[in-house]
Amino acid sequence: MKPGIEDHRKGNGKADVEESISRIYPFITRVFNVYEIQKSGEILYFFGTPKADAENVMGELWAPLEQQGLGITLRYELGEHVLIVAPVKKAKEKVWVNLVLFIATVFTTMICGAWMFGVDLWSDPLQVFQGLPFTFAILAVLGSHEMAHYAMARYHGMKTSLPYFIPFPTFIGTMGAVIRYRGPIPNRKVLFDVGIAGPLVGLFVSIAVTIIGLNLDAPAIKPLPDSLMFELGLPPLFVMVQKLVGVTGSNLHPVAFAGWVGMFVTLLNLLPAGQLDGGHVLRAMLGKKADRVSTMMPRILFLIGFYVVYWLEGDGFIWIFWALFLWAFAAAGHPSPLHDKVKLDRKRILIGIITFILGLLCFTLIPFKPIT
Repeated sequence: MKPGIEDHRKGNGKADVEESISRIYPFITRVFNVYEIQKSGEILYFFGTPKADAENVMGELWAPLEQQGLGITLRYELGEHVLIVAPVKKAKEKVWVNLVLFIATVFTTMICGAWMFGVDLWSDPLQVFQGLPFTFAILAVLGSHEMAHYAMARYHGMKTSLPYFIPFPTFIGTMGAVIRYRGPIPNRKVLFDVGIAGPLVGLFVSIAVTIIGLNLDAPAIKPLPDSLMFELGLPPLFVMVQKLVGVTGSNLHPVAFAGWVGMFVTLLNLLPAGQLDGGHVLRAMLGKKADRVSTMMPRILFLIGFYVVYWLEGDGFIWIFWALFLWAFAAAGHPSPLHDKVKLDRKRILIGIITFILGLLCFTLIPFKPIT
């Protein structure tokens, strides 16, 4: 028989409470011995003792309660364990925000693409549409990365937003795209699948875009006044694709440059630290042991940057910047999946190792340096 319910409402209110408890009580008692139930508004409080560790309690209860539109929290307060069950309020998607940002990113990347083709937009603004090939290429690279995360998260039942593209006045016209996850991560397998989907799909599209771009003739452009030109450092994977196509040199068509950007973004995302994609993947593969690698990564990047600046006399400040960024980014640690004890199978471990190797093939000591 269920413990008594403390509720100050009368009539149908009490009946509703009984009905709510009857739906979720069997799930709760599998992992939690309940000795008292209280209700305040729409929130139910179950006082008792866990039959297993807190991680297992949350892992067992999240899925069945989530299906009923309920969220759950386990707390230990004043010497008592209490499960707090409350309705999850669904946030309305403001798709218009995603659309506006996407349209803005189309224009900013198109402007940068036009400059790459040597267009003087000040004298002939309508020539901006010459930058469309670069826009299509860079949005394919960055968009495929985020959409892979989105599709895999939805496949596993996670709640996530559509991608938010970020228009920004950089040399490619954007800071990439992001999606927002809502709710906990069910287990390490889901964490792995969602984390690795973006880099793998994004890298595949980057290679395809690179092959297309290398088969296009690089435009013979005259540098615009006061423009800043860069020489690209080509990573091993890019050079391998060049050899496959039969093209050499660093004078690239803007579409091929979009492929280079995709490889560089893949490298940065696969850094095994914090909540970067590489941090997710390594956390899924090693569990809490991954925190040691995450802590070491900023130090490694700082040493690489120091080596490039002082020994090679090159531009290594990109690595110093990322070292400082990760020091702050990785300091918060990585949230644990609900089922953190569920280990990965050998197939996922192998895919993870191959993916990190592909990430290393996208590395170059000096990604770009100004041409003086």
